[in-house]
Amino acid sequence: MPPDGELKQRIERALGVVDDHGTRGTRLLDDARRFCARVRALVRQELLPVDTDSSAMELACFALQLPLKVSKTTAAGRVVGRPNLKERAEQAAEMLASLNPREAGDPLIEETTRLLLQVHQRTPDSDQAKLLADALNLEDFGVLGLVSQAIAMARQGGGVMQVADGCEKREQYGYWDARLKDGFHFEQTRQLARKRLEHARKAAALLLGELREDGAL
Repeated sequence: MPPDGELKQRIERALGVVDDHGTRGTRLLDDARRFCARVRALVRQELLPVDTDSSAMELACFALQLPLKVSKTTAAGRVVGRPNLKERAEQAAEMLASLNPREAGDPLIEETTRLLLQVHQRTPDSDQAKLLADALNLEDFGVLGLVSQAIAMARQGGGVMQVADGCEKREQYGYWDARLKDGFHFEQTRQLARKRLEHARKAAALLLGELREDGAL
């Protein structure tokens, strides 16, 4: 069953604030809707039984985009990094519970929480959690992944040079090969990731080529 109107409104209001400084925008809500659309598209590929209720998966998509504490800062003010998937999923479960207008024991909230707490595991217990994990991993692949990386770099004070450096280092260290091998539970999503990776590599090659023409590399 879909979330009730009040819960949906609370989540959408929370998604309207995109950072710890109170900045308002549509980025998180757009990302949540896009992520949810990806899950629906994967479900249509019959990776799950046709009678699967995807309500908890879709609610988890929105919860995972809630404005979490995405950075840790040292005493000197240096950004250490954003939460890993385990921290992100656990924070999402906590925030979802805090936004629930009903009493504890809501079946949809409980099922969504179980999915969120499984999604970071190496081998989730349920196929729904496996599909949700694959959808999350797809977020890092393709041109979408490259754009997301650029946004994350900019939020931490980086720019084009840092994006280019990250592209080169990932290739040098075999990062993407490892992700393709271990990051997916369904072969269909792995094949989609491999296709999108080729798109990202072409875009990264164009970026690096332009920087070399400029003499920046």
